[in-house]
Amino acid sequence: MNLTTRQMRAFRQVARTGSFTRAAELTHMTQAGLSILIREVERQLGVRLFDRTTRAVQLTAAGRRLAPVIERVLTELDSVTEEIESLGDAARQTLRVAATPLVSSQLLPQLLSMFRQTQPHVQVRLLDAALEDVEKAVLANEADLGLGFFFKAAPGLARTEVANFQLMRVTPAEGAPREVGRVPWSALKSARLIGLPPGNPIQKVIDAQLGKLNIENPEGQSVSFFGTLISMVEAGFGTAVMPTFAMAACKRHQVDIDLLASPKVELAFYRITKRGSKDSEAMEAFVDLLKARLPFMSR
Repeated sequence: MNLTTRQMRAFRQVARTGSFTRAAELTHMTQAGLSILIREVERQLGVRLFDRTTRAVQLTAAGRRLAPVIERVLTELDSVTEEIESLGDAARQTLRVAATPLVSSQLLPQLLSMFRQTQPHVQVRLLDAALEDVEKAVLANEADLGLGFFFKAAPGLARTEVANFQLMRVTPAEGAPREVGRVPWSALKSARLIGLPPGNPIQKVIDAQLGKLNIENPEGQSVSFFGTLISMVEAGFGTAVMPTFAMAACKRHQVDIDLLASPKVELAFYRITKRGSKDSEAMEAFVDLLKARLPFMSR
């Protein structure tokens, strides 16, 4: 026996109403179609389930035995279906964002506050992690999207550019921090440079540009995080080069900022998603906000 839910729902409505006509109306079917479903059930079971007269439709003994079982099965099925659908709705209304520490601490709080005002029904969960861990979180479905300077997409991930950040020079402030200035790369030739580890993707771009200008700094100190690097500059340990996405953090320290020109070097900032995944409405709205607001947050 292999009863379908459609057959079971047809049986339940006839049993409840005692009328093929009324049951057909409630199930949005023709009476002929409903009758066919009931006959199919009776044929599979090999018994009559209803006694039909011109005045009434009544359950047979077999029908009375089957009715509570069908009722219980459909009730449990509907309950589980509603629960699963509500879980799905909750998942669709949750946006999980993974980003590197400086992005998480300096850029995203303000952006997430804006996003919450326009999308109050969406719950955002933020995961701050190192760049490689951001990739791992997206691949493991622990995050819906990741943000950072991904110079190439890892296997299984798709990347989309959302902003560009220019490289800038950060130096200790001799007095009160001044307005953002502009200097050529040649201004770094006499500087004691500190930076990120040589293997860091951003540092590789910086070192490549320094190499083109024959600027060397073999004794330069390196630290792992931009927050530490900014504090080291403030404390007088040297000069740093970093993207303007760190400008908001720099303005909280006693440092001077100058955009590096001649040439102007920019780094692309990406969002990554798991390849083959589909953007939710919440993700699309969040990415639109990123593209609109990030350029203004690096000035």
